[in-house]
Amino acid sequence: MSGDEERSRRQQLLRRMGIDVWVRRDDPPPAVLEPPADRVAQARDGDARQAQGAAVYAPGAPDIAHMDWQSLAQSVAGCTRCPLCHSRTQTVFGVGRRDADILVVGEAPGAEEDRQGEPFVGRAGQLLDNMLRALGYSRERVFIANMLKCRPPRNRDPGAEEVEACRPYLARQIELVRPSVILALGRIAAQNLLGSDRPLRTLRQQVHTLQQRAIPVVVSYHPAYLLRTPQDKAKAWDDLKRLRELLPERAEREGTA
Repeated sequence: MSGDEERSRRQQLLRRMGIDVWVRRDDPPPAVLEPPADRVAQARDGDARQAQGAAVYAPGAPDIAHMDWQSLAQSVAGCTRCPLCHSRTQTVFGVGRRDADILVVGEAPGAEEDRQGEPFVGRAGQLLDNMLRALGYSRERVFIANMLKCRPPRNRDPGAEEVEACRPYLARQIELVRPSVILALGRIAAQNLLGSDRPLRTLRQQVHTLQQRAIPVVVSYHPAYLLRTPQDKAKAWDDLKRLRELLPERAEREGTA
């Protein structure tokens, strides 16, 4: 370190301690210590990348709350609101009747849903179809969607930021369908839909209300859980009977698929 740099450091230390520093008029001005040029460039690059990321994953745009079905489906298909857009095969928008009595809400797409682009397929989907038939509805006469429109890697639980990024899409689907009742399947879907941290066994014990439109919400087990724990199917049937009491009487309701 040069003598000038050493003198500058000493003067800066004295000033921080509140000690007046006398400088001879013929002394050069104190040196300004700056980071190396390569570090400045790295910091600028990092700021640029952060700004770019904030723009890509900005949760405020577009105006989802006023989209029609076509615009909403297109927005979901091209969504980059969270990093799951990099790992998905395709988005899973939802399927079914757009003026359905029942709106089924699950957690997130699994591997097969990610491949096919449709929620609740495979064995879990077949069990859901059987549950709906027990109510007198075929799959085509309800609307089925998930909290998340993209599959989390390795089927892990959705992150809070991922749920928040997708929440406007599901909210708009609910607004457009205007169902008579919502069936929330599984802990993740129920807790996030209702804004609750209560366990599933507690949430199942009552009919809830979705505040935005005063829509009743019934909570039950996810079909994938019932495949692993068939002894709880009787409890799930109790949930479905609770839901059936909330449905309108319609002559066209089907007894079979």
